[in-house]
Amino acid sequence: MDRGNCSSLNEFILLGITNNSDMKVMLFTTFLLVYLINLLANLGMILLIRAENQLHTPMYFFLSHLSFCDICYSTAIGPKMLVDLLAKKKSIPFFGCALQFLIFCIFADAECLLLAVMAFDRYKAISNPLLYPVEMSSRVCTLLVAGVYLVGLTDSLIHTTLTFQLCFCGSNEINHFFCDMPPLFLLSCSDTKINELVLFTIFGFIELSTISGVLISYCYIISSVLKIRSAEGRFKAFSTCASHLTAVAIFQGTMLFMYFRPSSSYSLDQDKMTSLFYTLVIPMLNPLIYSLRNKDVKEALEKLKNKVCY
Repeated sequence: MDRGNCSSLNEFILLGITNNSDMKVMLFTTFLLVYLINLLANLGMILLIRAENQLHTPMYFFLSHLSFCDICYSTAIGPKMLVDLLAKKKSIPFFGCALQFLIFCIFADAECLLLAVMAFDRYKAISNPLLYPVEMSSRVCTLLVAGVYLVGLTDSLIHTTLTFQLCFCGSNEINHFFCDMPPLFLLSCSDTKINELVLFTIFGFIELSTISGVLISYCYIISSVLKIRSAEGRFKAFSTCASHLTAVAIFQGTMLFMYFRPSSSYSLDQDKMTSLFYTLVIPMLNPLIYSLRNKDVKEALEKLKNKVCY
């Protein structure tokens, strides 16, 4: 492939969610509301965890970083998508496209790994509560979170470098609402087999590691919970894990469906709906899942409300 033909491309055109002008205002209103709820709920969760001493535990430390990841990767996608719904020209600079994908990939990967770390934290808390404060000290938690972001950054740099070194010598119209690998692979006139192999290898390793970590942790958790004699104690232990399992199932299931399949099976219209779900809806659901099913969060909210009112 003559790389000289690739250098003239300086922007992409995002075709967006739909070309139906009658639906654009309705979609804009709907997803603006979803994005604002996402932003306020996750930011509120972070501030609540910082403000209330009873939430200064490893579990909520990791949860605050989960909310931070939700804000970051949804903000990399959401505002641009909302503007494009009403804009006539939906262009994005070549380097802007690369930056959008880089930020999205960093924090999506970090969220994936954080869910596994949170499962490990629950295992430590339930299996050996007496040693839990020592084994999950603030230093250990900080190192785990730093490792999560480092892996996310490394993975995203690999994918971004490989994807944006492809040759785009034909159309510059991306049939999507943000810069993602599958539509960019379809747009490229280069051979993308290496890119797909790297995607399957790295993403497969991250997914296999995180899902295995979650499953192994919960096997030990179930074993430990069944040894608890009190029915109330067993219920409390299981209830603290229910929110996390719900978040894992929704996020991991969507990501596996989206990326862990060959490019020949891509259906861009279907993928747009899936992408909307994991870029905007899941980040909105996470704080709601954890707050609605969590006694500690409810108590902290009540205490904060009483402080504000009085």
